[in-house]
Amino acid sequence: MNVAIIGATGYGGAELIRLLQQHPDVTIQSCHSSSQHGSETVDSYPHLQAVAGMELKPIVTEEIARDADLVFTATPSGVSSELVPELIKAGTRVIDLSGDFRLNDTEQYEAWYNKKAPNAAVLDNAVYGLTEWLDTDLTKAQLVANPGCYPTAALLGLAPLVKRQLIDPNTIIIDAKTGVSGAGRNATTVTHFTEMNDNLKIYKVHEHQHTPEIEQVLSDWSSHAGAVTFSTHLVPMTRGIMTTIYTDAPEGMTTEKLVALYKESYKDCYFVRIREQGTYPSTKEVYGSNFCDVSLAYDERTNRIMIVSVIDNLVKGAAGQAVQNMNRMFGLDEKTGLAFAPVYP
Repeated sequence: MNVAIIGATGYGGAELIRLLQQHPDVTIQSCHSSSQHGSETVDSYPHLQAVAGMELKPIVTEEIARDADLVFTATPSGVSSELVPELIKAGTRVIDLSGDFRLNDTEQYEAWYNKKAPNAAVLDNAVYGLTEWLDTDLTKAQLVANPGCYPTAALLGLAPLVKRQLIDPNTIIIDAKTGVSGAGRNATTVTHFTEMNDNLKIYKVHEHQHTPEIEQVLSDWSSHAGAVTFSTHLVPMTRGIMTTIYTDAPEGMTTEKLVALYKESYKDCYFVRIREQGTYPSTKEVYGSNFCDVSLAYDERTNRIMIVSVIDNLVKGAAGQAVQNMNRMFGLDEKTGLAFAPVYP
């Protein structure tokens, strides 16, 4: 199939190129940029020699839709909401990596993202693409809203307990940490080297835009779900997310039961790896891959469950999950082009 990438000069777009250029069923038809069109992809990312000679094109939706079977929109929030309706009207399918089509409630979107909400008719047809827990046949979907990086790690960690109504979702606390690539390529006073090196920062306290996304999915899974405590931190590394999640345990819980539950829940999910009891993952162990590694522990003293979930924010948290969803959309094995080991050390 022929694919186009809009927003090819961001980190998410570059990861899409890296993954798709070796996908056996994909041809990268075109890459597009609003700010750097006319230059080549390798001018921005010299490591992408496999697409040397590919010129970045301007964003003309009619031309993109004419030539592509699928378009990835790896754009900042507020941009996709303008482009996607035009692409869909022109007859192409879209996987959106921005946050524009994740929230069902337009008022929530405008409150948390401080941008105009997307077209309601298009939004109503968007499928939230948390791949392992999809209950929709993506072969019929025209628009997939790729989940955010933090929600992917948190929701994969929580799903078996929440979907089985085993915990009170109102006791959930999510403590999340990410590498600096999650903030994008343009340096700021928050992210440049002298500010971030040898440092650890909490940010967007009680106002991170991924909060309502997590709460929306939890509410879909459990009628008892409400607000969650969700904190986000920047750590001085390039890639990776670790979420450490705490929740009150039901009566009779043990670590053995937790591990057994999660292994059963994810037994058919290649990209979610449940660690053995007493072992805990690090972000380096999923680096550059589409895996999510999960560990579990029950604390008898506090009667609380701890879930540790790690992903690469640019792969499973963005481009990798987008390719996984693309595979589902076109009836391919979801592992196609993604079944490679993490980079280590």
